[in-house]
Amino acid sequence: MTLHTKFFPTALSAVALLGALTLPLAAQETTTEDAPAETTQEQPESVFNMGEPIDEAGEPVAPEPQEPQPGQQYLKEVFNDWALRCLKVEEGEDPCQMYQLLTDADGNEVAEIAIVSLPNNGGAVAGATIVVPLETLLTEQITLRVDGGQARRFPFNFCNVGGCVTRLGLTAQDLGLFRRGAAATLTMVPAAAPDQTVTVTMSLSGFTAAFEAASQ
Repeated sequence: MTLHTKFFPTALSAVALLGALTLPLAAQETTTEDAPAETTQEQPESVFNMGEPIDEAGEPVAPEPQEPQPGQQYLKEVFNDWALRCLKVEEGEDPCQMYQLLTDADGNEVAEIAIVSLPNNGGAVAGATIVVPLETLLTEQITLRVDGGQARRFPFNFCNVGGCVTRLGLTAQDLGLFRRGAAATLTMVPAAAPDQTVTVTMSLSGFTAAFEAASQ
């Protein structure tokens, strides 16, 4: 259930209301003996406008991007519908993964997927991590289908505060389907409505370029 904040007073309005209710009582309890001999009028805080950079045409200029610090994740590059996200490390190459946020037909954010290259890992040449909402019926697992082809079902590994997670091992054949495909679908079952399914579409536009960049 979504709470509508317009029915709840903000912290500022609540403090103002409390002050309005207690001020008359405080004024009654204050006597002339308690009043200070001199009062100092508070000066308003000064607000300095720092300005903004503009170009010769008078248009605002975007500020220079800040360098990520070790331990911070940053967006390195975008390949159509895939983003290359990397983790800043103190030494060596920053590890990167390709990422896509998946939405349903109404534009609601339902799931996310991240894919990394797994060189020299036997049958799996890549690994995918999919995160779905906690309200998912785990016993029904999650189904993956590329361009309406053969469907494959995968179990969930665990759940945490961020959602329920499944980790897929992708073979060279799977990557071939992703490279040639247009879109894949992920289907799950909501726990509140076990007789229904929720399907989200994963665009494969830019997959090849993003995977090559993540594999470097």
